[in-house]
Amino acid sequence: MKYAFSAVALAAALISGAVHAADLPSRKAPPPAAYAPPPVFTWTGFYGGLNLGGGWFNRGFRNGGAGYVIGGGQLGYNYQITPLFVAGLETDFQGASSRLHWLGTVRGRVGVTPFSPNLFFYGTGGFAYGGVSQGYFNPWSGYGYASVNTGTGWTAGGGAEWAFLPNWSAKIEYLYADISGDNDNGWGYNGWGGRYRHTTSNLVRAGVNYHFNFLSPAPSVSKY
Repeated sequence: MKYAFSAVALAAALISGAVHAADLPSRKAPPPAAYAPPPVFTWTGFYGGLNLGGGWFNRGFRNGGAGYVIGGGQLGYNYQITPLFVAGLETDFQGASSRLHWLGTVRGRVGVTPFSPNLFFYGTGGFAYGGVSQGYFNPWSGYGYASVNTGTGWTAGGGAEWAFLPNWSAKIEYLYADISGDNDNGWGYNGWGGRYRHTTSNLVRAGVNYHFNFLSPAPSVSKY
């Protein structure tokens, strides 16, 4: 009988403890902290910057390969089509220390980022225009230069651009420019020579760009 009472008391105590524990507030583990991955790097957006370089003529002047300094600015827009392919449009304008007084272009750019998202290799080409003191040949006084004429033509080339900070990039670029225009200034008619119809030039320049919308919006974070 004594053992029966002890067993009943033990069972009652266990049941009472279980009921009391059930009434306590639940202690669940806190949800894991939300993790926001870093923004995906992209070339998409508007940019602007400055450039400085040099050039030399193929033909269009008596001295042919005479060199000159050129510098100015550029504005453009890039669109990252895929992680590998980028396309864009750029316009630039610069002055020069030569008979090519100034040069502007409006060009498309298409390229790839094969090694790193921050390194962009591209080809470029489009419309070119410039102010040129085009030469002539006077049979009495020899070679000379006409007044500055505005000519139009085309340009093509390529380059590489490296994003070294989230909103800054540096580039190096080669362009071949062909500017049209009659340079005889009334002197170079049949058989007299000196009548170059185009001024062709090679340009190598470096530049720096500031990207206004360089980073895409941050990816959404899942809510727990």
